[in-house]
Parts: sequence; structure tokens; C-alpha cells
Amino acid sequence: MPISFEFFPPKSPEGAQKLRAARARLYAAAPQFCSVTYGAGGSTQAGTFDTVREILAEDMAAASHISCIGASRAAMRDHLAALRGMGVQRLVALRGDLPSGYGLGGEFQYASDLVAFIRAETGRHFHIEVAGYPEMHPQARSPQDDLRAFAAKMRAGADSAITQYFFNADAYFHFVDSARRLGVTAPIVPGIMPITNAAQLLRFSDACGAEVPRWIRLRLQALEGDPQAIRAFGLDVVAALCQRLIAGGAPGLHFYTLNQAEPVLALCERLQI
Repeated sequence: MPISFEFFPPKSPEGAQKLRAARARLYAAAPQFCSVTYGAGGSTQAGTFDTVREILAEDMAAASHISCIGASRAAMRDHLAALRGMGVQRLVALRGDLPSGYGLGGEFQYASDLVAFIRAETGRHFHIEVAGYPEMHPQARSPQDDLRAFAAKMRAGADSAITQYFFNADAYFHFVDSARRLGVTAPIVPGIMPITNAAQLLRFSDACGAEVPRWIRLRLQALEGDPQAIRAFGLDVVAALCQRLIAGGAPGLHFYTLNQAEPVLALCERLQI
């Protein structure tokens, strides 16, 4: 089962050192690649590039997130040239969010515009991943609009997709089936979020539109104040989700690590990956 990991750029020297230690442990699971996130409007570009360089120097394939909202074509062209010069061969192409207080602008409106631009500028140099939302993008007007936007990204030249995390396997399977009916044939890899911190999970989920089923919320509330019990419960829930996804034909698993090794390694061990 192919797996991959996502990291975010650390904000301090201490965070960078902790992430290096986490990566060293996670590489034992033999990921296909590791991706690095990119802040709103490119606000973490330097940190993203630094982390990507470190991963490449560790002899691991690195995928840089790249977002286009508010960007000019000239700036994006320079950005792609820099990534290509670093040796990056894989991108996660996103529309992205504007920083707070930043007006609209830029020459890209949708992620499909970015994908088409990358293909026109660089041919087949990059493997392009895009995002998928089994439970609908929080800014989409309807599930149908969201699916059409997803299909447009794939038609523009994306090689594969990684989904937002979810805890309802049926949502993923329905999303994949719906995409297939729109002609999408590329792999759609489920994104997996370990459950280790209840407050953090619920905050993330409310912000990004990922549904935490009521029974999970209630159980997390009942376990409040017992971090060990929350981690054990989370491991059971997410491992069962992954097992169902694998059994249903998911082409891989992409883990949102939050720069921590232990929760992901526990899942890999439970899944015998």
C-alpha cells in the first residue's frame, strides 16, 4: 500500500529540529513522498522551500504545495523555476487562501487555472496532485459545483488527487464514484488525520469543513482530560477507517502528520504497513 506524509514548515529552530527527528522516524515506513504545506498567499514560502530542501537532501522525494490565488503569472513562473532547480518533481497544486486583509487580485482564479499553467510552462516535468473534498469544499455552492470544479482540475492536467481528511468512508467512496461518472480516471488518494488531541481536531475540522461524526465527538467529550485514552480511541477509529478504505480499493493513504511521528507510526504498525 503506497503511503505519503504531509508536514508543515516549522516556525522556530526548535520546531525544525523536532521535525527532523520526526522525519527520521517516519522514513522507516518507506513513504512514496513527503509533502510540505504552503501558507495563505505564499506566507510560508521560505519555510516551505527550506523544508523541501532538507527532505530532498535526506534522499526522500518531496512534494511542494503551491497555491495561486493573488499570484501573477510571472511570479508563478519564477516559483516553478525555483522548485525545478531544487530538484522537486512533484507538486500539490492548490487555489489557496488569501492572507487576512489582502484584497483580491492576481491572474489565477481557480486551481484548474494553476494546473493548466504548470503544464503549459513545464510539460510533464512535475507530477501534479490536486485536492479533493469528499464532504464538499467549505466555499463551494453545492456538491455538484464542487465535483465539477474537481473534474476541471483533473482535466487541466493533474496526475492524481489527495482528499481532505474525513472519518466517514462512505463519503470517500461516493466522491470517487461521482468523480468517475464525470470521467475522472486518475487515482484519488484518501487523506488521513490521526486523532490525538480532541480540541485541536475539532478546531481544524470546523475550519476546513471536515465532518466529525457525532458519535466520535461524544466519545471524545467523554474522554476529555485523559490524553492516553483519546489516543487509544483515535487509533482504533482511524485504523478501522483505513482498513475499510484499503479493502474498498483506495490507491494509497496520505497521512496528515502535524509534524508528529508517533501517531502515524502507530497507525502503520496497526495496519501492518
